[in-house]
Amino acid sequence: MTAAPVRPLPPASGGRREGDPPGRRSWVELGEPLGLESGATLPGVRLAYETWGRRAPDGSNAVLVLHALTGDSHAAGPAGPGHPSAGWWDALIGPGRALDTDRWFVVAPNVLGGCQGSTGPSSRRPDGTHWGGAFPYLTIRDQVAAEAQLAEALGIGRWAAVIGGSMGGMRALEWAVSRPERTGSLLVLAAPSASSAEQIAWGSTQIAAIRSDPGWRGGGYHDAPPGSGPHQGLGLARRIAHVTYRSEPELAARFGRRAQPGELPSLGGRYQVESYLDHHAAKLVRRFDAGSYVVLTEAMNAHDVGRGRGGVARALRRADMPALIAGIDSDRLYPPAQQAETAALLPGSDGLRLIESPYGHDGFLIETDQVDSLVRELLPPPVPAPPNR
Repeated sequence: MTAAPVRPLPPASGGRREGDPPGRRSWVELGEPLGLESGATLPGVRLAYETWGRRAPDGSNAVLVLHALTGDSHAAGPAGPGHPSAGWWDALIGPGRALDTDRWFVVAPNVLGGCQGSTGPSSRRPDGTHWGGAFPYLTIRDQVAAEAQLAEALGIGRWAAVIGGSMGGMRALEWAVSRPERTGSLLVLAAPSASSAEQIAWGSTQIAAIRSDPGWRGGGYHDAPPGSGPHQGLGLARRIAHVTYRSEPELAARFGRRAQPGELPSLGGRYQVESYLDHHAAKLVRRFDAGSYVVLTEAMNAHDVGRGRGGVARALRRADMPALIAGIDSDRLYPPAQQAETAALLPGSDGLRLIESPYGHDGFLIETDQVDSLVRELLPPPVPAPPNR
């Protein structure tokens, strides 16, 4: 019998490294240090982004698409050099699709604090050392402030639409509240106006799992040899998160109490559901950075569009553009009641849209046919001009 090939040890960080293939990415360097909500400043900021379609001369056809926690700028297109995974919304972006690139100029940045080309904990400081645990605390507002500078660099004064799900939905909502004059329309999927106590609890538990890993080294692990990063902690965080991303009925129907083939739980083997979580943990540690996971989860925990603005209801009244707010009927991480509250408070919304899915929170990535319909409702095709008579 031929032995199974042994996979090489994962690098200390699964984030993109300088010298890796760029793929479809472009970069913009922010001209000045970025002032943060905490009062700190972040020097040397750059954002990675990808675009599809052609920008109109006045930038009026630009659409901003914002990714979730472990996503990146590669929203569409195949896997390949520089892109370990195919685009996470590939079914929605392209000629004739909901985000028709014959009409729209679609822009997807890698979030500030991320690890796929934008400045984050795995990036190097001006002195050449990795930021690591010294990377400053970020909020969703800071990330949107950086994206606003990206828009300026691209010559886009106002987005035709800002679209995002989960963490991307938080940023989309922050765009609408903080920059309503630059947000032509809004689609928020499976995201709240403010993170709840339970959501903060889930996030802080994942952060604790990473920080308790001896390989964390206070966040200063980026120069460690392969296999020596905080992989156990990041993998545990992913396992915890993935349970919240799916629904209990789906897990029950898909796995039940069945043992992994060839393994007996009574003899130390795994159930199928454990193998499933192990698989997703192993994938993430090879493509993501633990420091980014911590920074971005902290930003999600801090999310509150009403902070310093007189509360959520008052803040949402600023966002008077056409808006579609959608929840997923089986989402137990960001339940639809949160989106219903947002929809009721936004002046430009006519009520909650509900995506039907057995898959839980991940439905915003999986149910692309239903998301397609929402995008087409938000951005209907132009009315043909009447014929000349």
